[in-house]
Amino acid sequence: MFDLTSNNDIAIVHMQHGPANAMDLAFCVELTRTVRELAASSARAIVLTGQGRIYCAGVDLPQLLEGGIDYVRRFLPVLDELLETLFFCNIPLVAAVNGHAIAGGCLLTCIADRRIMGDGKARIGVPEVRVGVPFPTVALEIMRAKTGPDFFEEVVLEGTTYVAHEAQRRGLVDVVVAPEQLLVAAMTAAESLAAIRPEVFSFTNQQARQPVREAITARTKQQETELFALWEAEETHAAIRAYVTQTFKKI
Repeated sequence: MFDLTSNNDIAIVHMQHGPANAMDLAFCVELTRTVRELAASSARAIVLTGQGRIYCAGVDLPQLLEGGIDYVRRFLPVLDELLETLFFCNIPLVAAVNGHAIAGGCLLTCIADRRIMGDGKARIGVPEVRVGVPFPTVALEIMRAKTGPDFFEEVVLEGTTYVAHEAQRRGLVDVVVAPEQLLVAAMTAAESLAAIRPEVFSFTNQQARQPVREAITARTKQQETELFALWEAEETHAAIRAYVTQTFKKI
C-alpha cells in the first residue's frame, strides 16, 4: 500500500494503493499509522508522493456506495484522524504532487508544509460540491488555512480543478517544477525544513496552525449531526452514483 524509502533520514512515502490511490478505510488507517511511526522515529522529514499520473484520486466512492451508511459512519472519523495527523505532524512534511490530486488528494496536498507539483496536464482541486457531498469540518478548515484568502470560496464552492500554475495562483501548491525535477525539489525542500532545530520547528508549526485546531475543536454536535445526515442521505448517494458513472465514462 505504501513503499517507504529513506535518503539521509528523509523518509519518502510512495502511495501505491490500487491504480489511483483511492482513499478507503484501509488506506486512511495505514497512512495514519505510517506517518505517526515516522514522526516518532529518527526520520527528519517526510516526502509524500504518488505513482504514475496519479497522486491521489480522493475518497474511494464506489467502496463508499457499496458499504452504505455503516461504511460512512466508520469512514468519516477515520478520514478526520488521517487529516489531523498529517496536518499537525511534528516533523516537516512535503507533498510531491506527481499527478492528479482530486478531492481527498488535494487535501493530502494541502496538509503539507511545502507543496510542490509537477507541471503538465495533471489537475488538483476539491470538487466535493460537484460530487454532491459536504466538507467535513477538518477538511474545510485545512482548505481555509492553505488556500489563498481571495480564492477560498471559489475553490470550495465552485469545485473547479486546476492545472499546476492555476493551482499555484490560488495557493493550493507552493512551487511548480518540471516533472523530472519533482522529487529533487521535494527533497531539497524537506532538507531545508529538516535543518531547522526540530523542537523549534514543531513548536512554531503548531502555533501557526493553532487557528485550525481551535476551529476543529469549536465544531458543534449539531454540525456533526447535520454532516452525517447529509453524507448518509439517499440523495447524496444518488449524486455520488451519478458522478461515479459519469467519471467512469470518461476513462
